[in-house]
Amino acid sequence: MSKNYDFDNIDLKILSLLMNDAKMPYTEVAKKVFVSGGTVHVRMRKMEEMGIVRGTTLDIDYTKMGYDVTAFLGIYLEKSSLYDSVLEKLKQIPEIVRIHYTTGNYNMFLKLHCRDTKHLKDTLHDKIQKIEGIERTETTIALEESMSRHIEFGE
Repeated sequence: MSKNYDFDNIDLKILSLLMNDAKMPYTEVAKKVFVSGGTVHVRMRKMEEMGIVRGTTLDIDYTKMGYDVTAFLGIYLEKSSLYDSVLEKLKQIPEIVRIHYTTGNYNMFLKLHCRDTKHLKDTLHDKIQKIEGIERTETTIALEESMSRHIEFGE
């Protein structure tokens, strides 16, 4: 299949509804978009096959689970060519929830959750900074997440 999917307003409305409530039944989505449940199902399956929709996730409040520190980490690699090997090792660290390959000051930028600052220090020192290919890191601790959202698709 082609990489580009030809979106129309129905697709965008379906995505908008499900981004706000991924548990909404397709039959309810269909009623709100004025199409059949089968149409929603077929379009969602097509977007999943294209890799546009990559499953559903839960929005977890990590602080309520005892993970009180959210940090962002900029990673400087010794050489850009080490990205793939460093990435594979970082993927094995459970505290890391997002990894981006970036331009600018850092080669990689990632987000992680830890129980407290000691847990963060241990994760940095004992896991991340020992990975071969990482030259150095810079850490920023988030004090509060003020907004988290998906792109709102226009009408």
